[in-house]
Amino acid sequence: MTLKQYVIQLLVTWALSALALVGMSAVMPGIRLKGIGSAFLATFVLGALNATVLRLLWVLTLPFTIITLGLFLLVLNGAMLKLTAKLVNGFKVDGWLSAIVGSIVLSLTHAGIYFFYRKLAE
Repeated sequence: MTLKQYVIQLLVTWALSALALVGMSAVMPGIRLKGIGSAFLATFVLGALNATVLRLLWVLTLPFTIITLGLFLLVLNGAMLKLTAKLVNGFKVDGWLSAIVGSIVLSLTHAGIYFFYRKLAE
């Protein structure tokens, strides 16, 4: 994959993730956005948190994650969504249930995006 293809894939993934966040906020009453700009910023911040803080938390909570058969990862992903809401003006997540369900929806969206790109690469 060339650098140009990688950048295009990154930008398309970012845009689709932001649109998924907008759609999720329209359907779920516990998640609110104030415009598409907030969605893009929230998606960027969430990606940065997932790449840094979440990786560290995965390592630190590994024994608990093993005991819960991986279900604790849902809580960690929800925590990243709530932390993103604290850091981004115009993005609000009300309660842990909304955060966990929202993180599941975003994870499924990212899985779909990855599947789409793998099919295009074939």
